[in-house]
Order: sequence, then structure tokens, then C-alpha cells
Amino acid sequence: MNGDTLMANHVAAQEVLELQRAEFLRDGPPSAAVRRHRIDRLLAMVLDNLDDYVDALATDFGTRSRTGILFAEIMGMLTTIEHTRSHVERWMRPRNPKPSARLYGIRAQVRPTPLGVVGIIGPWNFPLQLVIVPAAAAFAAGNRVMLKMSEITSRTAELTRSLAPSYFSQGELAVITGGPDVAAEFAALPFDHLFFTGSTRVGRLVQRAAAANLVPVTLELGGKNPVVVAPDADIEVAAARIARARMVNGGQVCVSPDCVYVPEDRIDAFADAVRAAFGALFPAVVGSEDYTACVDRANYERVVGLIEDARARGARVEQVVPPGEILPDPLSRKVAPTIVRDVTDEMPIAVEEIFGPVLVLRPYARVDDVVSRLHAVPTPLVAYWYGPDGREFRSFTRRVRSGGVSRNDFALNMFPEDAPFGGVGSSGMGAYRGKAGFDTFTHYRTVVGTDLPFVVTALAAPPFGRPVRTVVDLALRVARGRTRRRLATARRRERSVH
Repeated sequence: MNGDTLMANHVAAQEVLELQRAEFLRDGPPSAAVRRHRIDRLLAMVLDNLDDYVDALATDFGTRSRTGILFAEIMGMLTTIEHTRSHVERWMRPRNPKPSARLYGIRAQVRPTPLGVVGIIGPWNFPLQLVIVPAAAAFAAGNRVMLKMSEITSRTAELTRSLAPSYFSQGELAVITGGPDVAAEFAALPFDHLFFTGSTRVGRLVQRAAAANLVPVTLELGGKNPVVVAPDADIEVAAARIARARMVNGGQVCVSPDCVYVPEDRIDAFADAVRAAFGALFPAVVGSEDYTACVDRANYERVVGLIEDARARGARVEQVVPPGEILPDPLSRKVAPTIVRDVTDEMPIAVEEIFGPVLVLRPYARVDDVVSRLHAVPTPLVAYWYGPDGREFRSFTRRVRSGGVSRNDFALNMFPEDAPFGGVGSSGMGAYRGKAGFDTFTHYRTVVGTDLPFVVTALAAPPFGRPVRTVVDLALRVARGRTRRRLATARRRERSVH
């Protein structure tokens, strides 16, 4: 992209932002009916054009099945958006603080207030769902929305850009397309909130760009999601479920199981069961419409490079290749389901998010050893546990940081439509879905007033006479005594325990 084109895109995006902000300030916070109508139009844009979206997404990926697209991209968003739509009016209601202020003649409300204009930068792995769901939450909160869709899935982005004007004015929803330079310019715009889904590396760049304008950000990132197969887990069941979960969208999911920790005396049996599960799931790979390809040549080469680097450094690599096929295949951009063992920490596959059909298996002697290791690596988006809901599982969830926890199934933490979803640490900040999405794009503004004939806060203003000093001294003595009694009680409890 040349400099003139880049400047034109930047000016266009800046102009759209100014238009949306002007209309937001002119119209004020929209009613519940307007918010629901915007959500309905957002859904209609997708549902009216399902065949076109399926074609665009399948073309972008090279191979991605129609059923997989409809389930993951479309069905996955409907329950969340319908839940949001049905609760908009309730979430908009002002809240009256506790009545203590009213006893003194002070009236107070906490009013949910739209932020203004929200920017949303989407990823390529679920390029439709992961812009539509946050856009619905932003509309529910009363905002205007600008979308920057991934250039890697360019057909899906262009389709959305071409459809949007039939459902929205540019002052309500605008779609910006273009490459990394356009994305960088978009991230640097002075939005009222910026929402990003993507890699941790790019998330750092987005946050840095937004910081120049003090724009608050929500970062939905990823990471190497660990899986612990419990000592008392059913190995066959766990292996089959984990193998299937890894193959969702060809492993190109931010919540994919990545590194599997297996009891050292059961790891051979687990590897055998995973191998059998992969073979049963995909008797064909290259010609299978259900086997999702790597999204582009760069990601294909990156995944293959991680595997080959691990092999060269001494890892044990086993690729489950159907009879008669040669994999990996650069033409179809398909990599065989792969098991990697004997991984060491200096291998890139041990530290990088794989984002492909590869499972790393690592043995452990005690669950405490896994916990110690997870304390030393970046915080994942999801931690998985396969086994009973017993003492070890509960200890694991208390001691391990992660965005969410899922036991015995894939991405269960995303299923409740009213539960927040988000990362922590290097897997992200902030959350959305359900009420959390509304809250993310809302400012809770406190509005307080009084008609009393005197100034309530006069005690805080000079000059300070003896009565004021006496009140302050008395209040502090009471607070100091209360704190000392609490600490003394805590010390007595500690002594009684020991």
C-alpha cells in the first residue's frame, strides 16, 4: 500500500469517527428501542446473507466446511446476542445507591451512560463472530461502532463492508478494510473505547497506540492453554475429547488445548489413544471438507516450521497421516494431526501459541509440578482439567491463574451466555459477553444533588475551627481502635490454629 492510499484511508477513518461522534453528541443516549433495533439490523445483515458469508469464509480459508462455519461463526453468536438484546432495558436502568445519603437529604443515582464511539479490531480465525458479538454489546450500551476487519480474511471483510450501508448509516456502523498499516492507523484513533481480539504480540502494539490518546482498551488475546489429565482420569475418554477439541477450526482457536500434561506412567497410553482418535476422526485429510486448512501460506509455514524445529532439536514427532496421502501439503495448506513429545523449553513450540492441529504432550509426576510450571509461564486464556471434580481439581483452580477454567470439555467457559469471557495478564484484559459486554462499553456515572439550605461538605473547607478538629480527631481515634481490635482478633486466631 503506497503512502497516498494509506493517508486516504486514515483520513476516511478519522472523518467517520468525527461523524459518529457528532451524531452521538447530537442525539444523546439512545432509547432501549433504538438499541434493540440496531442489534436486530446487525443480526439481519448476517442472517440475510448467510450463503454469501459461507462462500466468503470458505474461500478465505481454502477449506472450511459449511456446517463448521454455520456452527462456529453463526450459531455461536446467536444465543449471546439474543441474551444481550433481551436484557438491554433492564441493564440501562439507573441504580439508586444505599439510602444512607437520602437520610441527609441527598439524592443520588448511578446512571449507565454510553461511552460514545467504539472501535473494534477483529481477528482472522473467526472473522465474523468476533466482530459481531462485541458490536452487539456496544450497541446495547448505546454506542456508535467502527469495525476494522482482518485483511487475512479479505473476502469476509469486503463482504461486510459492502453489506453494512444497506443496514446502517455510516454514523451508526462503519466497516474499515485494509492491511496492517490501516490497522495501525485505526488503533491510533481517539476512540472512546478500543476492543481488540488477536495475538498477544499485536495486542501490545494496539495498547501502545491507544495509550497515546488515553483510550481504554479491552484485549482478548490467547496463549498456550494448558490441559491437565488428572491422575484418576479416564485416559481413553480424555484423549478422545482433547483430540477432537484440538481439531476445531484446524486448531486455529484462541481457546484450543495446546500443551497436555499427562501422568508420566500413563503418557504412552494417552498418546496411543490420541493417535487412534485422530485416525478415526479423519480417515482423509487433503480431500476432506471438514478438515479446516491453515488460513494462509504464512500460517501454514509457521506451523510446519514449529514442528520441524522441534524434530530437529530432538523432539519425538508423530504425524497421523491417512494412507496414501502426503502431508503437510502446501497446496491445500493442510497439516496432519500431530503429536509432539520430549519437548524442551528452548524449543519455540514450547513457548509459542501453535494455532494449528498439533498437541504437545508433557509428562508430570505430581499436579504440584504442573502448577509450579504454570506459575512460571504467561497466563493462558483457558486452563483445562480432565478428571473428576475432586480435591485436586479445586486446588488446581485456586492456585493457577487463567482467563477461565473448563473441566472435561472444550471451551465450556464460553457456553453460559450471561457469563463474562476474557483473559488476564498476557491473555488479555477486560471481558465481554452478557452483562460484562454491556459494562465494558458503558460509563457508570454518579449523579448527586441536594436542595438542603446548607452546604453538606462545608466541614472540608477552611478555615478549620476547634469543633472541626475535634470531630476529625474523634473519627480517627474510633477508626484506629477498630483496626487494632481486628488485627488483635486475627493474631489470636492464628495462634489458636498453630
